[in-house]
Order: sequence, then C-alpha cells, then structure tokens
Amino acid sequence: MDEEGSTKRVTCTILAIDHRDMFYSVCAVCERTISNPSFVCHSSNPPSKRLFRILMSVATDTQVLTVICFDRVARLLFGCSADEFFHFAKLHPFSGVTVNEILEGEMFTMTLSKPMNPDAQHMRVASADPFSSSFRPAIHLLKQCYGSPTT
Repeated sequence: MDEEGSTKRVTCTILAIDHRDMFYSVCAVCERTISNPSFVCHSSNPPSKRLFRILMSVATDTQVLTVICFDRVARLLFGCSADEFFHFAKLHPFSGVTVNEILEGEMFTMTLSKPMNPDAQHMRVASADPFSSSFRPAIHLLKQCYGSPTT
C-alpha cells in the first residue's frame, strides 16, 4: 500500500480498542467537525452530534497494525450510534472497557485504506465483515451484561 488512497483486504483479529477517546463532535446538519463547543456552524445553531472515531490494534497473519475506524464501520461493530453508546456508557461507566473485552479476539475481513490526508498517521477501516456467523454487535452483549433492555 504505497500509493495514496490505495486499499487492501486482510483477515485480522481485533487485539485492542482505545476506549478512552471514541468520539468526535460534528454539526448535526452538515457533519462538519466541531472542535470548539462555542463554534456555530449554521445560523439556526443546531445541536451537535457524536460520531465514532475508534483507534484499534488489529493483527493479520504477518503484522500488528494500528488502524482508525470511523462512524460508518464502527456502527456495524457496535450496533448503535455513537450518541446511543455515549449515553449507555454514562449509565454504565465501564462500558468502554467491556466493549474492548467483547471485541478483543473477534476476527474480521477488513478493507484497509491509506488516508488521503498526508498528515494522517493510521490506515482507515473502510469495511469490516465478521468472520464468524455468530458475531453480534457489541451493544447487544453490553445490554445483556448490564441487564438493560435490548430495544
């Protein structure tokens, strides 16, 4: 993967997820990144929303990689939106640690892409297909673990 924007498909195992910083805020209208809480993107001043940005370590048969998983793919792994997981984690403070334990060891076929931004440090997960047909998104197992309704 030497060219910008190039991709490769790998079979890999999730080793760890950085559960300390899993979200970023965006404008609810245009999804422009909001780094400053007082920033107003639109005159109507819509509320911001959270999107997933998850740093994770994965192992292929030949190497260990640190990759970044953004909202679209992370929703498949988690089975919910970033806002839903954030609010669940407020009620269950160890959810971040537990989700790491749930996903650790899960195997996926992932499409990894080299970022277009030359300053970006990590390859991006463009898609993730569970290797096991019994894979369940993390939120379902978290709700089971914490005794929450599985709506």
